[in-house]
Amino acid sequence: MMKIIKNVFNLCLVALIAISCVEDDNTDYVDAIAAPASVSATISVTQDNTGLVTITPLAEGAVSYNVSFGDGSEIEEGITPGNGVDHIYEEGTYEAIITAVGLNGLTTAATQNVVVSFKAPENLMVTIENDAAISKQVNVSATADFVTAFEVYFGEAGKTDPVVMNIDETISYQYEEAGTYTIKVVAMSAAIETVEYSEEFIVTAILQPLTAAPTPNRAQSDVISIYSDSYVNPDPIDYYPNWGQTTTYTQIEVAGNNVIQYGDLTYQGIDFNTVAVDASAMEFIHIDVWTADANFSAKLSPISSGPNEAAYDLALIQDQWTSFDIPISFFTDANPALNFGDIIQFKFDGVPSGGGTIFVDNLYFYKAGTIAPDNLLINGDFENGSDSWLIGVDDNSSAPVVTEGDNTFYSVNVTSAGFPYDVNVSQKVEITQGETYTLTFDAWSDGNRSIVAGIGLSADPWTNTTENVNITTTRTTYSYTFTATDFGAANARVIFDLGAEVGIVNIDNVILSGGEGVVVNLLANPDFENGSDSWLIGVDDNSSAPVVTEGDNTYYSVNVASAGNPYDVNLSQKVQIIQGETYTLTFDAWSDVNRSIIAGIGLSADPWTNTTEDVAITTTRATYTYSFTATEFGDANARVIFDLGAEVGMVNIDDVSLVLE
Repeated sequence: MMKIIKNVFNLCLVALIAISCVEDDNTDYVDAIAAPASVSATISVTQDNTGLVTITPLAEGAVSYNVSFGDGSEIEEGITPGNGVDHIYEEGTYEAIITAVGLNGLTTAATQNVVVSFKAPENLMVTIENDAAISKQVNVSATADFVTAFEVYFGEAGKTDPVVMNIDETISYQYEEAGTYTIKVVAMSAAIETVEYSEEFIVTAILQPLTAAPTPNRAQSDVISIYSDSYVNPDPIDYYPNWGQTTTYTQIEVAGNNVIQYGDLTYQGIDFNTVAVDASAMEFIHIDVWTADANFSAKLSPISSGPNEAAYDLALIQDQWTSFDIPISFFTDANPALNFGDIIQFKFDGVPSGGGTIFVDNLYFYKAGTIAPDNLLINGDFENGSDSWLIGVDDNSSAPVVTEGDNTFYSVNVTSAGFPYDVNVSQKVEITQGETYTLTFDAWSDGNRSIVAGIGLSADPWTNTTENVNITTTRTTYSYTFTATDFGAANARVIFDLGAEVGIVNIDNVILSGGEGVVVNLLANPDFENGSDSWLIGVDDNSSAPVVTEGDNTYYSVNVASAGNPYDVNLSQKVQIIQGETYTLTFDAWSDVNRSIIAGIGLSADPWTNTTEDVAITTTRATYTYSFTATEFGDANARVIFDLGAEVGMVNIDDVSLVLE
């Protein structure tokens, strides 16, 4: 499916050249509702030399808009969301001010240029490039004199509508297939005449990973490795035994890390039968797999003497590493004869056979919960220099360290105060939502100053939990406890933001421990007291689940008027689910009749794997509790599921809790 990704936001014909936001600074307001945010506008200029411009304001949290056109004319007030206002300009450049008004009267204003030129565009220059990281995606940008906007035609069969591109904007387009396409860029102004540029462009596919799989951080004593640069592998071992297969084998290097490539995978074995592995004390199998092929997956089978085997379906995601942590009990439940005290081989099967290529890394057995040794971080004492420590989240950066005598530590001199995050040191580490961690470190400076320390995400939306730490000229050990209530990711991070004050900051002996799993509800707005916030219809992020308020209580409520598929009527909230973990789902439910619903957890995208229970609800409000283990799935964007469409009748749900056991 074609994907269009806009780097700024979608305007109709004219660029958003300069935006400056001024938020109402009236501190008398005590209402908790924030002022409107992300104020902008779509601006459409007709190409008929009339100067007719349509301005359609946009914002988050606005109930109305006022527009000052910037040409001395009267301000247009009370524009309702979704509507625009027409205005005729003389030729020139104007500063229009869009003011968004919130429910409580708080306002936010954005100023942007409106360019009206009756000259045809000139000096059109177009840049078209294959994206360096995303397969079959091209990035297009353009410049021209007297231009108000561009239309880009990407030349893909059946996709005839252009994509609007604004001044100083780059747009990205992902093709279904690699190949040669005619890409046309049309430059437009307020004049009737346009200028065009066309190019026959070769769209390329990325056929192998460009980044390494996540680096394991479990102790060697808790791991039996089959293939990983991080651990000791069996010797002898054959990663390409001759089993009569047509699969090809190559070992490649990705970002300095060895990876196995199995091409055109039919079936393929890994054979170590002369040094059989005793994995009877292990609890999980871990593997990282990457594929460039759509609609392709694989099966993984451990094999013991006999032979006895059982297969696990590896649901792969195109163009990214997919990590699997599979309970060994899954295999022994499927085949009790499979003996993990005598594992001699692994087998991969392509699905469909020969239909794609996989890249494999970090195949190993492990015991859960024993991450090396009590410290989740690598090189916490900096004795290996900058290893694993980054500036910000740039994987190619190296944090500055110094060595004094036999001690190495992080050190930076902040010479100019700015935002805290302007000077940063981080290490990426897995953080599990709902779990509690203890961060301990030594810090000192050449003066008394403060820093920010904590844990958080390493990408948008950058959710974190931190503390302000006052450090002095005396080396001191600090310790703080953080709960990852609202976030979690395999690639989260420990954060030290240092840029708010000047002075040298030295950090050493950093330890992140814990993850003991305090009882924390993983769901946002579980009692619906914030209305539909975070609750969706199905998996549509733009939807809002229906809620009602009775007295001082708000809850979800829907009337199923016609019976159909259970998923025809659905309530969901997206949440991280970790494969192999067990969760407790608790909720209140009631109806106007005796009927059943489905409740559980599962994926929010294909293949929609889930685990659920049929729940018989009545006309009496009752609390229901179920335990679910995510044996065959896990994803940062999974969900809690309520499927309600199989029977008619009202369904009310309230006080939903999901807890990691």
